[in-house]
Amino acid sequence: MQKLIIKGKRELNGKISISGSKNATLPILAATILANKVHLKNVPLVRDIFTMVELLNFIGLKTNIIKKNNTIKIINDEKNINTLAPYKLVKTMRAGILVLGSLLTKYGKAKVSLPGGCAIGTRPVDLHLFALKKLGAKIKIKDGYILAEAKKGLRGAIINFPSISVGATENALIAASKAKGTTILKNCAVEPEIIDLIIFLKKLGSFISLKGRTITVSKKKIKSSKIVHKVIFDRIELGTYMIAGVLLAKKSLTIDMIDPKVVKNEIEVLKKIGANIKEKKFSIIIKKNKNMKKINITTKPYPGFPTDLQAQLMVLLTQVNGISKIRENIFENRFMHVPELKRMGAQIEIKDKIATIKGPSKLTGAEVMATDLRASVSLVLAGLVAENRTIINRIYHLDRGYEFLESKLKKCKAEIKRI
Repeated sequence: MQKLIIKGKRELNGKISISGSKNATLPILAATILANKVHLKNVPLVRDIFTMVELLNFIGLKTNIIKKNNTIKIINDEKNINTLAPYKLVKTMRAGILVLGSLLTKYGKAKVSLPGGCAIGTRPVDLHLFALKKLGAKIKIKDGYILAEAKKGLRGAIINFPSISVGATENALIAASKAKGTTILKNCAVEPEIIDLIIFLKKLGSFISLKGRTITVSKKKIKSSKIVHKVIFDRIELGTYMIAGVLLAKKSLTIDMIDPKVVKNEIEVLKKIGANIKEKKFSIIIKKNKNMKKINITTKPYPGFPTDLQAQLMVLLTQVNGISKIRENIFENRFMHVPELKRMGAQIEIKDKIATIKGPSKLTGAEVMATDLRASVSLVLAGLVAENRTIINRIYHLDRGYEFLESKLKKCKAEIKRI
């Protein structure tokens, strides 16, 4: 099993270009089932994307990944379509459940394995099924599979989500885009990745409007012509490297191929801590600041501070002056990186949903184990800051969501290698 070895205390200086968003690409790939021909550009070449493409191939779509320019070409010629999403492909990737809405709305039936992914909480599929039932689907769960049917097709409905869910919003959007009549989705997630999905569905022929957290879907006539779409940048990857720059960019770290407005809240949080960040139209420049201050943060749905940056921020807070607190409001089991950080010398205590971080702490290299995607990259950040050598095990988590991480960091003078 592969490992990462990091020699810490090296300054980060140079430029990092941000990849396309994994979390935007996955629902769009699921939605390509509705189209005839799609060219997706700016796709990150990470494990979850390859798994989703494999799932599309299993369903019967024809795909071609062009690695040299991060493009995926997809054709659905309607031949030999299989409405099954098997356990072996869905077990490692939660986004596999998003083909449920696509298959159901186009073919009237679907059998989809209950999903896997990171072990950061139960993350039940209840809200997905709630929305699809409102659209007229008959659903039951048997032997670990979701069995869904809509013999007469889905029909528009008013759906008021009892709580905000990114995945359920995406599944409902995809399903509603081919349903009869008008669908109104209330209390939706409005992450940039969902906006990108809306843009893609509009290109397919759907009329979709967004006001606050309400999305209206109507006038659905799926186009038969080729659809070309460029995926938005990965704001979580951006946030990760911003935090790396705040920790280690003594001269400057430039991060480009982005839109700073999308991460306005994250930039403001880092500035409150004391980060030196200069924003440009398509890039930001970060310099390390020795005098960083404590902060209290609560993770929230967009535009709040993202749970996917909680672990990375925690590493930063081990290096600031004073006692900081992070309240995790999205997932109930997302502090699994804390024991590993404590092995490296971090002073962190957990009580219920709150992590209390005392800084500054002197971090020293250790052998640690990744437990999920974002936890794994937080250990990379800790290893970059720590004295001596850090060994990170189970880095397959990292490969699910970060494209070319080692090469990007090496170009900025980090000492990191895979063995």
